[in-house]
Amino acid sequence: MKLSARVQKISESITLKLNAKAVDLAAQGKKVYNLTAGQLPFRPMNSFVDLIRSESDFIKSFQYSPVAGYPELKKKIIDNFQETRGVNLSNAGEGTEFDVVVSNGGKHCLTNIFGALLDHGDEVIMFSPYWVSYPEMVKFCGANPVIVETSPFDVFIPSLEEFERKITDKTKIVVVNSPNNPTGTHYRDDWMQAFADIMVKYPEITIISDEIYYQLYYYDPKPTYFYQHRPELLERTVIVDGISKTLASTGLRIGYTIAPKTLAKAINTLQGQTTSGANSLVQRALTQFDFNQIPVFLEPIKKHLRANAEILGEALSDHKLGHVWYQPTSAFYYLIDFSQTPVIEKYKAKEEKEDYSYDICEELLEEYGIAMVPGVAFGSPNTARLSLVSEKEPFKEAIDIIMKFLLETDSNS
Repeated sequence: MKLSARVQKISESITLKLNAKAVDLAAQGKKVYNLTAGQLPFRPMNSFVDLIRSESDFIKSFQYSPVAGYPELKKKIIDNFQETRGVNLSNAGEGTEFDVVVSNGGKHCLTNIFGALLDHGDEVIMFSPYWVSYPEMVKFCGANPVIVETSPFDVFIPSLEEFERKITDKTKIVVVNSPNNPTGTHYRDDWMQAFADIMVKYPEITIISDEIYYQLYYYDPKPTYFYQHRPELLERTVIVDGISKTLASTGLRIGYTIAPKTLAKAINTLQGQTTSGANSLVQRALTQFDFNQIPVFLEPIKKHLRANAEILGEALSDHKLGHVWYQPTSAFYYLIDFSQTPVIEKYKAKEEKEDYSYDICEELLEEYGIAMVPGVAFGSPNTARLSLVSEKEPFKEAIDIIMKFLLETDSNS
């Protein structure tokens, strides 16, 4: 059978591909340090698990939920958003009302949003390094991703001058992901304020704010957002959030979109004709759950992430690779820049090309049992994303192996 041109344009997820290879090697008995994880290896808090268990006694918990989610949960999400971000949605603009659509994870939310907004030939601006699925989703909708590149030398802070130069009459959406996957950083407040000032000048552009890691910051100051400086931008801002990261519940597949009602209604229609409502059992548990417990749950997790970040920073310094270091502050990732380490010369000697990240990550996995995600998947060549979530001792062992590898040259390999 002939596949559609649309689906043939989508690239395979390198994140899932490398993770599958790591799992396969581990199943064969090889010791593997899997640093690809985009999830916390912790059990969700007991109170949340107990609510899921108690809700399982009711027939309604196993039946279709409303397509957009239970009304009481949607209200709770709106209230929690306003409280945690310190905004009042009533200040967004005269006559603008907001609604929530609960979906099967943040990825589903984004697919819905792009599907509801994009037409063939539209442009979507995103900042590199970007989450791997953004450009693929955009291309599937027949639109074109437009990339504003950043550099580790600037701690991946996008140039707003470069950003504004990329805006054209075809620009439909700008995507902001802060805290950021894969860098493990969030944009400074002064950047957010300047970004807001620019966006005010372009009233036809929708802004997607992907805030799935919002509460997972472990160094102050905490993340802030453009709409806190310019509340009027909320009338064309779409918030994406969910429970995957903050409640260590990636497998429960609950994400949500907060959007102006016109867009929320369109997303509701699209979701109703594709997947219907999200997991009813988990939604009903969330209607009873106290969202204010989340910071308490995350405190030891943040301490763990800080400790592993310190292990990485000290290892880079001890191995005279301190110039590769930047301070991660949020989410749970770090992007290693191979181009600033001796090992890159070994690969350049074999073949001259623009990116060696996949080759390097493949060798690290097959020869040393270290699984990381090639940075080219995030639009950042010659880098790799590693996750900071592993237990302390295995993490230290893995980092030691990586450090020795980074110092290899063609003559001593």
